[in-house]
Amino acid sequence: MKQKSNYRQGRLGEEIRKIIGGMLTGGELRDPDINMLTSVTAVDVTSDGSYATVYLSVMGTEEEKKNTVAALSRAQGFIRNKVGKMVKIRHVPELTFKIDTSLEYGMHIEKLINEING
Repeated sequence: MKQKSNYRQGRLGEEIRKIIGGMLTGGELRDPDINMLTSVTAVDVTSDGSYATVYLSVMGTEEEKKNTVAALSRAQGFIRNKVGKMVKIRHVPELTFKIDTSLEYGMHIEKLINEING
């Protein structure tokens, strides 16, 4: 049963990622604080499906990243409504938006390796 639950979480996370990504590229979110160079890298859904963390990649300054996360947090109700209409689930998870730092971390590690190798 645990395996089935993990599969369901992954599927739901992927659906949410696609929907929010489409909203970002399709211009449905019209807040000027949302950086146009924003993409959804991953969505982690809790085992009970009540919370989802949306990881974002935002090209720009730290201020632009912070503003984008704040703007998406303000639009959470609108985004949840859209997700609820597009995915047939009883309860749409609460969304939390965070900056995905894995890309920057990877670039930092690559830079360190290049420095070591000369």
